Amino acid sequence: MKPDPITSAPTDAAARKAIKPVICYPTDTLPRPDLSAYRALRDGLELIETVVVPPRDAATWEVPAGHFCRIVCSEGAQVGDLNLFNLSNLSERFYSGKTRALNGTHVGLGDQLFSNLPYLRPIATITHDTLDWYGFDEFGGSVHDVIGTRCDPYTHNLLTNGGQYHHCCHSNLTRALAKRTGMPLSEAETHVHDVLNVFMCTGFTRDTGQYFMKASPVRPGDYLEFFAEIDLLGCMSACPGGDCSAEHSSDAASCYPMIVEIYKANLAKGWKPSAVNGYDRSHGLKQR
Repeated sequence: MKPDPITSAPTDAAARKAIKPVICYPTDTLPRPDLSAYRALRDGLELIETVVVPPRDAATWEVPAGHFCRIVCSEGAQVGDLNLFNLSNLSERFYSGKTRALNGTHVGLGDQLFSNLPYLRPIATITHDTLDWYGFDEFGGSVHDVIGTRCDPYTHNLLTNGGQYHHCCHSNLTRALAKRTGMPLSEAETHVHDVLNVFMCTGFTRDTGQYFMKASPVRPGDYLEFFAEIDLLGCMSACPGGDCSAEHSSDAASCYPMIVEIYKANLAKGWKPSAVNGYDRSHGLKQR
């Protein structure tokens, strides 16, 4: 939050504030996905696996490259915190910061999810979103954000004078990843990263710039769908905040399971997973 100023405004304050903003990352040259090609693939999808993510807990699943994944609202309004990894290399994972810089604060149809440095490539493409009608509301809120980090027990501890809550999304993701990989909790936790907040409705207050949440507009049957550009390991927590209309990191909210569906597609011959970023990693120095 910006505090009340103690510095007197300069005489040209209004002129400085009136300078028009410049987009940090113009995307005119960013390769964009051909949505018509993805939509053509959707006509012949074959459901091959269904995973249930229990409320206030997390689950993992695999999405082979060239397959589709749907995250489905099942029994009631519920948001999910999603981590994505390169299935064969957990060091490559979803990078919410760069995804946000290239797409905006919230993602939707046609947006691509990027991996971290030094890989920086599209690892998933959003191909369908039944909440795309929502847009931005009067408060500046929208769905599927890449601005929140995930609820976690450390922040909860700070804000509750020492509280110990074990079903924050960070902990849920940590337990699920540890179970999947056989890692000890302490090691698995280092791989858990900032999330895509699926179905969550969020924004920033216009007066204080604070991150806010409000009741998700999601209803049973709604889904977010993406295409796997590489072999992926998904890990998602069904947030203890339920629809995040009041609070998270507690047992007070009504929470529901979420469904993950994996679909096989009939890919065109010659299709290839996305390539790792082409930067030579010399960083201005000659390689020995």
